[in-house]
Amino acid sequence: MKKLVFAYIKKKYKLSPEYPWAKYDSNAVFRHSDNKKWFALVMEVGKDRLGLSGDGSVDVINLKIDDLMFRDMLLREGGILPAYHMNKKHWITVLLDGTVKADRVYELIDTSFLATASKKKQKKMSPPREWIIPANPKFYDILHAFDNAETIQWKQSGNMKAGDTVFMYVAAPVSEILYKCKVTESDIPYNYQDKNLTITTVMNIKLLRRYEEGRFSFDRLKKEYGIYAIRGPRGVPNSLSHELNL
Repeated sequence: MKKLVFAYIKKKYKLSPEYPWAKYDSNAVFRHSDNKKWFALVMEVGKDRLGLSGDGSVDVINLKIDDLMFRDMLLREGGILPAYHMNKKHWITVLLDGTVKADRVYELIDTSFLATASKKKQKKMSPPREWIIPANPKFYDILHAFDNAETIQWKQSGNMKAGDTVFMYVAAPVSEILYKCKVTESDIPYNYQDKNLTITTVMNIKLLRRYEEGRFSFDRLKKEYGIYAIRGPRGVPNSLSHELNL
């Protein structure tokens, strides 16, 4: 399976193994091309050192798992062990002897790659998110913003990226979610400043849906979904997400 792992990393991430130890010339490291962090270490380890029965050695791969709960769950699976020769709180050792199916190994390689990636790369690779963002009608005519175009530019905050969904909450005196939009482009440089607002980055958002008046009023958001303030971008509770997407 070692050859399959090398081929998978080469095909998906365009990376080749490095062999930094002359004494252990079969042990290979895979690292990110930008921040140089390891995301995989492939070794040949004696079975006795891993607490396995039998003689000889076995190929293994060490992978990083930042989610401790997920890590604990993984350790209940056959062929997945606390990390050999690395931090056992954040790394695991996976046997490459066929005990763990190839597809599962590939999934864990992807998890380790994301866990060790730069923040910029993590943002690009992370799955799409849903946000509620505020819009103040006193400063911008959001009620008519989509009258003549289905795509507009909007101030970008936080980690929003292309593919994310934004639900626009129009502040008082309207006080309700009125629009569902999709971020089509993000991280666009912008330079604007007045006494109320400074904008350095914007995103393009495309209108997907208008909600009927009163359906997602602030009173309802507060009583049914526990949302007591929308002063900046925030995540969407699962129950509210379900209704917003019906």
